[in-house]
Amino acid sequence: MENRHQNILVVDDEDRIRRLLKMYLEREDYNIFEADNGEDALEMLLEGNYDLVLLDLMIPKMDGIEVARKLREVKDTPIIMLTAKGEEANRVLGFEVGADDYIVKPFSPREVLLRVKALLRRYEAAKPVVEVNEHVIEFPYLKIDNDAHRILVEGKEIGLTPKEYDLLLYLAQTPSKIYGREQLLREVWKYEFFGDLRTVDTHIKRLREKLAQASENAAKLIVTVWGLGYKFEPDFEEKVKPNETKNN
Repeated sequence: MENRHQNILVVDDEDRIRRLLKMYLEREDYNIFEADNGEDALEMLLEGNYDLVLLDLMIPKMDGIEVARKLREVKDTPIIMLTAKGEEANRVLGFEVGADDYIVKPFSPREVLLRVKALLRRYEAAKPVVEVNEHVIEFPYLKIDNDAHRILVEGKEIGLTPKEYDLLLYLAQTPSKIYGREQLLREVWKYEFFGDLRTVDTHIKRLREKLAQASENAAKLIVTVWGLGYKFEPDFEEKVKPNETKNN
């Protein structure tokens, strides 16, 4: 079977919704686990091995946003948010804490199934991104040790989520090359039909913030090219010198 009996955690405080999703997903041979509150869900996600989580936003004890935020600190488990709130602010908040997709209630179980399959395919396809590269990539202020899966900024190791690491590595492999958001979604996230361009912006923002905590210069390596996308620019210092000279 395509899904190889993958494990999916369904988190919702409504029994009816959990039963409905469980019925449809089990027909496709997924192994379904359930939680009806955020605290139990987070404990299960941190201690267990799940291929994807369907996570309701409004759940007791700990809401879905906080569950996703805490999960993203240690794991890259695919997250599809389920919520009755369809406002843009809630969608953006979900993406900012690491959600991969967003489905507004009421939803079609078939649509959920389609999105689950698409997201799992993307994550499976994305795995080789960090496996077929040079062992060490080094620039001023920044070193990527791909064997050890470590990022060193001016000699200090920093912690990145798996997707932040993939994004940084992808950009650093081809310095000065500009990548549009659509291309980054396609190549790093392996998105086909689903995905929000703000996912890229949010990850770039978090990546810069983490680099900046160790070195402001390292954060400047990731450059926004307005209207086009992003690039990794190791020669940014040389590019700003003429302006600095004029100002002096």
